[in-house]
Amino acid sequence: MRCCRHRVVEPTRNALNLMAKVSYHNNVVVPTHMVTGMRRTLRILITATALVLTALSAAPRPAAAQGVEAFTASLTTQAEDSLSLVVELSAEPEYALTLLATPPRLIVDFAQTSLPPLDPAGRLVKSVRQGALPDGTARLVLELHRPMTVVREFYFPPVGVSAGRLIIDLAPVIEGEGEPQVAEPTPQPVPAAAQPERVVVIDPGHGGIDPGAVNKNGVMEKAIVLDFAERLAARLQQVNGVRVELTRTDDTFLSFQRRIRIARAFGADLFISVHADAAPQDFVRGATVYTVSERASDAEAAELAARENMADMVSGTIEPDIREDVSSILASLMRQETQALAVAFADQLVEVMSGSVIMNKNPHRQARFRVLQAYDIPSVLLELGYLTNATDAEALLNEDWQIRAADAVARAIAQFLVGTESAATAGNG
Repeated sequence: MRCCRHRVVEPTRNALNLMAKVSYHNNVVVPTHMVTGMRRTLRILITATALVLTALSAAPRPAAAQGVEAFTASLTTQAEDSLSLVVELSAEPEYALTLLATPPRLIVDFAQTSLPPLDPAGRLVKSVRQGALPDGTARLVLELHRPMTVVREFYFPPVGVSAGRLIIDLAPVIEGEGEPQVAEPTPQPVPAAAQPERVVVIDPGHGGIDPGAVNKNGVMEKAIVLDFAERLAARLQQVNGVRVELTRTDDTFLSFQRRIRIARAFGADLFISVHADAAPQDFVRGATVYTVSERASDAEAAELAARENMADMVSGTIEPDIREDVSSILASLMRQETQALAVAFADQLVEVMSGSVIMNKNPHRQARFRVLQAYDIPSVLLELGYLTNATDAEALLNEDWQIRAADAVARAIAQFLVGTESAATAGNG
């Protein structure tokens, strides 16, 4: 059983975790002044928020006389059958998680904490059992309808009159990906010199019933981007300290939300969605990097995002226009930090790729792409080129161009995640 004692966030490879490890290991993945500025802004905003909230009430929640007091506990069902357990507490708890596959169960043990009653959450949870063990541990057992895995767990400390919140997010085990992750009996010590792997998730766009862009010669976007993603993954496998995963490895359709959920299940530090689109004018060409924004940087970016965001309708899997719940103050700040990291990586990717392939005249753009909506993972959309442009289409099918482009993207990723180009240098393949 893994013990989660006295910690805010277990190494779950999200944007805040990435920033924390930047300064600790001195692997500068974004300019130092940017990291310092982000952290200074975070402290100022948290302090200001705490002062405002405290002023609204002279009587904050009292802490438990002994141990940690749990005020509320709730289960909520999210998109695509994911589940969230949220516990409001007076302070950070000591707790341990265990996932069992047969029958599917999640067991959460809280040390010196009494839990309020918890009701099942509809179709995902069969029943809830609660009780106290002889040593005073409060045990919560969720009987699940299907095997699930923990994709995130984090604790937000109290701010003003708002209680602290422990959030545990679960998602269904994807068919063919094995059993749910089961907590180890005891944590294994990590040598001080050991560097954790950074995880980059490459997302080949479209797939299955959704071909993406198709040019006059019948070349399909979904095939080009999968070939490129596999070539890029092979390059990244040569980089020490980086692990690469693909959202799809065959001609399979994936909804936007499932792509994000897969990235979280892999513990992504960086998410790159790869595309090769069409443009209204055949003279538009060159690679472009997009980051998410509520306001598009230009009309072309807005039109492209609108076309890409309609992809789910092709399969009949029409999802609601979801913007993930970031009502928590710290979660909202996490989104800001994550977007700043995404922009920093996009600029670096443009700079590195410019030395190897032709870039669009406006190479870094912004728009509201649904596939980039994860608030906890720095995400970019890489447009390799445009199938509607004859020169781009020829390059996208050319092996030499693919090698140069994949090497450039791999170098940018290696520099951003581990501060080195490592083995991912031009000419290795």
